[in-house]
Amino acid sequence: MGNTDQKLETLGLEIHKSYFSFKCPIGHGGFGKVWKVEQKKTKQCFAMKEMNKLRIIRKKSVSSILNERKLLSIIKHPFIVNMQYAFQDKENLYLVMDLMTGGDLRYQISKLRNFSEEQVKFFAACIISGLEYLHLLGIIHRDIKPENLVFDKKGYLRITDFGIARTIYIENSKETSGTPGYMAPEVMCSKNHGIAVDYYALGVIIYELMKGKRPYIGKNRKEIKMQMLSSQVQLKKSDLPSGWSIESADFVNKLLQRKPKNRLGFNGPQEVKNHVWLSDIHWANLYTKTLKSPFIPLEGDNFKPTNNFGFKDDLDAFIPLDSVDELFNGYFYNQNIDECKCDTTQTIKIRTR
Repeated sequence: MGNTDQKLETLGLEIHKSYFSFKCPIGHGGFGKVWKVEQKKTKQCFAMKEMNKLRIIRKKSVSSILNERKLLSIIKHPFIVNMQYAFQDKENLYLVMDLMTGGDLRYQISKLRNFSEEQVKFFAACIISGLEYLHLLGIIHRDIKPENLVFDKKGYLRITDFGIARTIYIENSKETSGTPGYMAPEVMCSKNHGIAVDYYALGVIIYELMKGKRPYIGKNRKEIKMQMLSSQVQLKKSDLPSGWSIESADFVNKLLQRKPKNRLGFNGPQEVKNHVWLSDIHWANLYTKTLKSPFIPLEGDNFKPTNNFGFKDDLDAFIPLDSVDELFNGYFYNQNIDECKCDTTQTIKIRTR
């Protein structure tokens, strides 16, 4: 261990895998598993993403992984799943995040199928609160979908997974990553895009919660794109579930506009919040989480009960570990460093640079 690491450890700022007890796997991504872990010293539970370095390199995703880590270091908000620590060992990168025990929205959709208008409106308000924060920071999430929205134990939704999030810049037509069913037309058509793509995805989610299906369905990206370009979805009163308001249809229709300039949210989050459908949302109380959610997840962990996520090992290629380490320089993050008021500023800057 070098002098910098020794000083950080003395301060209680150095973090390794051995500082945590691994409880159970709760999900997986493209590079490894997500674990429920407990910090041994504090007994606090977190979600830990364990990502294999060689797999990241094979999938040419080094820049995306580093970009996510960079964005998470500047994001801190009650409607975001926040990063607490980031560190690495010879084989893996580790992201330690807030643990959300309510499960993701996809999991709850599969269990409950139907939600009331009051519940869906509350979900939408939570998502909008998170998006407002991101957009004011100049960040587009670009992968808003039920799998990336998770519940805390009080029934509030938070946004997670910033793997393809980007800071906004004018020429981004080549950035076409995302999940086809939730991608805005301008991304599908490889055009420049902005914050309106996230509001389009919000419209898809609300439509799905209303109708039990997405507005445009296909076996692949090409089929979904053809449907999207051939007709503009337009909800009518007769399309709504029993008891739903016409204002909910108007809200979704305005979010699903194919042309970004015609879409609710193109001019910023305030015009979304000002829509009549959300007129009864008390935004200040929502932010402080003093409102009672109309949906409360079951107590305990709402994760699929399995120890095997079918992750296939594909690491046959030999890549020198020394060259791997160089690619991930500066990955370390400890949220306590920002709160540390001591005379070790230079040491910490060196470690996190």
